[in-house]
Amino acid sequence: MNIKDQLNEELKEAMRSGEKLRTQTIRSLKSAIKYAEIDVGKELDSEESLAVIIKQAKQRRDSIAEFEKAGRDDLVQNELAELAILEKYLPAQLSEADIEAKIKVIIAELGISDIKGMGQVMGQAMTQLKGQADGKLVSQITRKLLSN
Repeated sequence: MNIKDQLNEELKEAMRSGEKLRTQTIRSLKSAIKYAEIDVGKELDSEESLAVIIKQAKQRRDSIAEFEKAGRDDLVQNELAELAILEKYLPAQLSEADIEAKIKVIIAELGISDIKGMGQVMGQAMTQLKGQADGKLVSQITRKLLSN
């Protein structure tokens, strides 16, 4: 079952059970996918749909950070709940230790020894870890490893 079919089924289920937040979040996600399809002029495949879900999850994380700065705990809770729903459709997130191990392998393969090669390492890492790790975390770990 592809992501769009899964979203349709879960939307029906959420509507039947009266889960307003879940219904709203799934509708929002379906809308984002539809807009992306209109932008590219074709139906998205699973990989492209996953990219849209990753982008939506990142938007929620960014909103959470901004709302926390502003002291809006009510909005933080809502965004956290939406993020939890979105994460259900993402691949399992790797732990920091797993990310670090993968980045060490990439650094060794590329033969990079200083921070100047961070762009190369990040490009390779984000390709390999797509959907499995947050870009900010990958960047932090890469910077730490290359600074040593």
